[in-house]
Order: sequence, then structure tokens, then C-alpha cells
Amino acid sequence: MRYSSIDVLRMVAIFVMVIVHFLENLSGIRDWSPDGFGAPLFTFLTGMSYRLWLSGQEARQTADTQISKITVRRGLFLFGLGFVFNFFVWLPDDVFIWDVLTFIGAALILLSVVRKLPTPVMIVAIVLSFLVSPVLQKLADYPAFWKEGYFSYDQTLSDILLGFLVTGYFPLFPWIGFPITGFLIGSIVFRRDAESFPSLRRLIIAGISLLAVSATAVLMGWYAPGLLPGALFKGWSMFPASLEYVSGTLGLTILVFTWCHLWMDRSAGRVPEKGILQVASTFSRYSLSIYLLHHIVHIWPLWIYGIAMNQETTHYWGNAFSYATSLTLALLFIVCCYYFLRWVDRAQKPTVESLMRWICD
Repeated sequence: MRYSSIDVLRMVAIFVMVIVHFLENLSGIRDWSPDGFGAPLFTFLTGMSYRLWLSGQEARQTADTQISKITVRRGLFLFGLGFVFNFFVWLPDDVFIWDVLTFIGAALILLSVVRKLPTPVMIVAIVLSFLVSPVLQKLADYPAFWKEGYFSYDQTLSDILLGFLVTGYFPLFPWIGFPITGFLIGSIVFRRDAESFPSLRRLIIAGISLLAVSATAVLMGWYAPGLLPGALFKGWSMFPASLEYVSGTLGLTILVFTWCHLWMDRSAGRVPEKGILQVASTFSRYSLSIYLLHHIVHIWPLWIYGIAMNQETTHYWGNAFSYATSLTLALLFIVCCYYFLRWVDRAQKPTVESLMRWICD
């Protein structure tokens, strides 16, 4: 069963990522408000979507071993796709930067184990993944991997493993907490055996509490930095993902999902079936293809033009266009992408999503 809230939120997440990437990579603009909210929402929805997929498999009485096999195969597919993506988009030197695709692949494999754990154990795992991360970042000397403002590593086994666990763009710690949280909330909200909709009061309280913790820590860091341990609280930062950032984005994600679920999934007739939901469904179903395509569309021309001008491949990185031009190109891509995907849907053309199902299911 498809839920409008998930489709709309995944569309929002992919829109934010497309716009942010166009602005950062073409214009070098990073300091703007939506930056850093797309990935938490996207990874949270990964766990929630897996919970819904799992419920569908259980309803069809698919054997537990078969569910595990499909999950692991999908995880390995995305994990391998992440390396291929890094090789052809970020070029061979950056194969092991641990981008979001490799993380989601690893997260799916872990969710095949986590799905069998009791709820209290999941909650402890989420909390520990967040609390342990600042300690691991300090032990791994995180700043040494980010001297130029981006992840840089040596081709050694230790650096590659540290990147996967702690220092890469989307390392296991603390990011694994987002899909586990999505899975856990999906298990609560979308229970198949529930006679009525469960109360969302605890989710609202949890979201507000996380936002309050984040805001308090940020304000104390500004006005009374000596009162907070610097090893744990580092201010609002996505790289590395600080406790303030993690708690704030997770709290916001929980509240946004709760609001969308109440408005769209529990209030039949309030949201029109056509229009925004049709658009959201299209972008949601092909979000993986869009993620791959939007990088190719705006990054490959930078590499090709740099080579054509006898420059380094990264010469035009971050300074190719003005802010207005980059934003216009991002919006134009989104519009063109929608009509292209509608054609793909009507013509039943193969996509990355259909390839994954064909190989893994």
C-alpha cells in the first residue's frame, strides 16, 4: 500500500538534494537554510519504506529466510551501485568517499537484522549510535580527513574502514540512527493488526523534545560554551554530524512526517488525488534514478568542459555559474525530469529501480 505522506516527503527530500547539489557544485553556495535536511529525511524514509515493504512480504506469507535474502541482495545492489556511481561521477580517486548510496545499501543489510529486535533494543541502538559518534569522531581525528572542506583519504585499509564507520560523507555512525528510527516509527504507525489509528502523541513529544535539545545545545554553545563538553557538542554541523545537527534534523523529520501523516493518510478527501499527489508519486517511485541522473546532468559537463579547456577536471567546480543561474537550472531539471519519468512510466522503460527488482527479488 502506498501512503501519500511518504511519497510527498520523499519528493521534498529529492527536491532539496537536487537544488542543494546544483547550488553547491555549480556556484559554490553552501550556507543556505535547506542544506542538510534532505539526507536525514531521505534516510529516515528508507527505514520506513522498508517497514512497509516488509509488512507486504509478511502479508503474502513470504518465508523469513527469503525476506532476508531479498533484503541483503538489495542492500548489496545499492552498495555496489554506490561504488560505480562514485567511480563515474566523482572520478576514480573518490571511490571510497562513502556517499549516501553506499550508506543506504549497508543500512538495508543491517535492517535485515534489526527488524527482529525488540522495540526497546532498537531505541537503545538509535541512542547509542548518536551518542557514540562524537567520541568515535574524536578518536578517528575527524578533522584530519577534512582539511580542504571535503573528505580526503589515503588508499589504505584503515582510512577506508574509518571512512565507512566514522569519517566519510555518510558513515555508519551516526547516520544508521535515521533508518532505524524510520523503521521503528513505521512499525508503530502502520501496524497491520491495529483496529484503529494509533495515537501519535508520543511521536509529537519525541520530535519536540529532540528539537528542544538541539536548540538548547546550539544556544548554549553560542552564549555559554564552557557549560557543554566540547567533545560531544560541537555546534550545528553536518560534516561531522554533530549531536545538535542529528537531534535537530531527526526531531524536525519526526514532526514533519507526523503532520503529513495526519493530514494526508488519516484525512481522506482533504488532499486531492490528482495534482500534487500524482507528481509526488512519480518522484517518489523513481527517486533512486533521479538521484543518479541529477549528478550526471550537472557534474559531467563540468568535467568535460574542464578537459576541453585544457584545465584540471575540477577547475570549474563551484564557480561555473551564478546563484540565480544554478537555481534556474535545478528547477528546470526538476520539471524536465517529471515529464521524462512520466514517459518512462507510460512506455514501461527499464529504470534502476526495475533493474534492482529484477536482480534482487
